[in-house]
Amino acid sequence: MNRILVPIDFSEPSAYALEVAASIAKYQKAEIVVLHMLGLSEALLNKDENQEYEEAKYYMELARKRFKLFLDKSYLKHIKIKQIVQNYKIFKELSKVAQEQNTHLIVMGSHGTSGMNEFFVGSNTEKVVRTSDVPVLVVKMQNSDFKVKKILFACDFMDDAILAFKNVKAFAANFSAELEMVYINTPYYSFVSTAEIEERISKFFFKAGNEEQEVNIYNDYGVELGLMNYAKKNHFDILALPTRGRKPISHFLLGSRSIGEDVANHANLPVLTFKI
Repeated sequence: MNRILVPIDFSEPSAYALEVAASIAKYQKAEIVVLHMLGLSEALLNKDENQEYEEAKYYMELARKRFKLFLDKSYLKHIKIKQIVQNYKIFKELSKVAQEQNTHLIVMGSHGTSGMNEFFVGSNTEKVVRTSDVPVLVVKMQNSDFKVKKILFACDFMDDAILAFKNVKAFAANFSAELEMVYINTPYYSFVSTAEIEERISKFFFKAGNEEQEVNIYNDYGVELGLMNYAKKNHFDILALPTRGRKPISHFLLGSRSIGEDVANHANLPVLTFKI
């Protein structure tokens, strides 16, 4: 892991993401690429070329000055930082930037705090998760002592999740972290018997070319609720999930019940996503 991309909007959540990225960069001896998306409107840019140039230059200089203050953090000492200020307006462009900059991970903060979908990501962050070919680590809270020692990988053990499993296994190996796997079984969406899920898991590992490893089967009233309860009980550092491209994360999780904001607002575990 040589480069980590951190989108910055100068908010507290992006500061939380930067601090977590710094911890990862120190461990991996990686460079951090910080990106600020100006998002200037067409109305502002739809002027004569000289005026457009001067105004774009003004906003870029303003962003660079804000970067100088924002990046003046003790935890960034001895870390190589590359700054990018561009007039990107749509978040799917982050995937393109990640590829152009040869980054292996995107770390970003989430503003989402309401509703079960918002536990996982805010609206802009979800757009990145759904379009990025690079793994995305979503950070919601400050974590000054962030370490990757124990990762929970939640999976439905369908064939299309095999690549995500291989990627999260490699990610865990990079940190010498323990990888634990869980299947959440629910009575409301699609209950699966023990024999059925054990057969599916066995076939999954066979197709993955991997020796079978222990998978915990956890029963709860909803997938999201089960993940939160299981993660809280076992003290993980990261919850890792495969995501199915154009569908929201909630569609992957298969939750069909509204669990309420209380669980969402207290679910502060960083979430690592792998697009499948």
